[in-house]
Amino acid sequence: MTPEHPRPPAVAVVGIGADGWAGLAGPARAALTDAQVLIGAGRQLGLLPPECAGVRVPWPSPLRPAVPGLLAAHEGRRIAVLASGDPMFYGIGRALTEVLGAERLHVLPHPSSVSYACARVGWPLEDTEVVTLVGRPAARLAAALHEGRRLLVLSADADTPATVAALLRDRGFGPSRMRVLEQLGSEDEACAEGTADTWDRPAGDPLNVVAVECRTAPGALRLGAVPGLPDEAYAHDGQLTKRHVRAATLGVLAPAPGELLWDIGGGSGSIAVEWMRVHPSCRAVTVERDPVRAARIAANADRLGVPGLRVVTGRAPDCLDRLPTPDAVFIGGGLTAPGLLDACLGALPPGGRLVANTVTLESEALLAARHKAHGGELTRLAVSHAVPVGTFTGWRQAMPVTQWSVRKATQLPGDDR
Repeated sequence: MTPEHPRPPAVAVVGIGADGWAGLAGPARAALTDAQVLIGAGRQLGLLPPECAGVRVPWPSPLRPAVPGLLAAHEGRRIAVLASGDPMFYGIGRALTEVLGAERLHVLPHPSSVSYACARVGWPLEDTEVVTLVGRPAARLAAALHEGRRLLVLSADADTPATVAALLRDRGFGPSRMRVLEQLGSEDEACAEGTADTWDRPAGDPLNVVAVECRTAPGALRLGAVPGLPDEAYAHDGQLTKRHVRAATLGVLAPAPGELLWDIGGGSGSIAVEWMRVHPSCRAVTVERDPVRAARIAANADRLGVPGLRVVTGRAPDCLDRLPTPDAVFIGGGLTAPGLLDACLGALPPGGRLVANTVTLESEALLAARHKAHGGELTRLAVSHAVPVGTFTGWRQAMPVTQWSVRKATQLPGDDR
């Protein structure tokens, strides 16, 4: 019988706050004093006393790609990794779990900066939205801005508060109250306060959290939390899925957390943008052949809080084979391109959804034929707006939109591919 190999020791992941060693409980101290190797940021390693005698290894930069090699280099030794606050809340715990698996970790969390911040400003944690700007673009904050909302922004550095204030002013939230909470939990804890409109404070401590109470400026465009944003929210050249049709289209696409959308013929990017605004984990790729429109899509995504929208400048279906597998596909333009519908249907996994909109007779005939072959739903969307007719008011109808939607089975009826 072959003897079993001894199981490698668990890696201790110890959360530590700005109060350092004094703020650690007994189990966390024991893990650090017992460790043969101590890995962490230079600032964190500097908080440890001499009795933590293990070899101190600072994280290199960039950190994430170095994790597997650094752990492998010290395999078989007792390792303790230092993390800021709660390691599993926007911390190193996620990367360590991906590399080692949860069973190889012994996580000892410390109160996070979010817990400290809510305690200081008196906000219930469950009612407070958290947005991290650590290693992420500041534009993502825009999607969380709504009148009366309370936000905690995890800062990347000392300049983040000024960046947040500038973004709030630009997005129509200049009256919002800001509190910058520095060195939370330490003896040097401090708080600076003001509004985004008047924020002119110099950069302070890099270890800070920004508490924002959202207030809109008079006349600011109101953006809701559901699909169907005002058309004025987008820069466009006329290639825009209008508000009411857009809301109906997103309803049929039915985005869910973590799902990926292909938006073919992006135009202004409105479908992809509002898909991503449904949930922070929603992803989208928009394909647009016109470089000017592609740049405009990226600008719209940035302004509306989803800078992670991937914009591919190219012609469909030629560029589709390089894209990740979608959960849903929307085709808003280019329906008559040879092979486009087949390529999109073929790319979808079982259960994936396809929605195609058109206003032309040629494309409508194509969708009618696909509906006959594959099933799904064929819908006509017609919207009218009240307009002046002399001294009276009448209805003006926009061009009706024909929409085909289908959910892919294991093999679609009539699909011989």
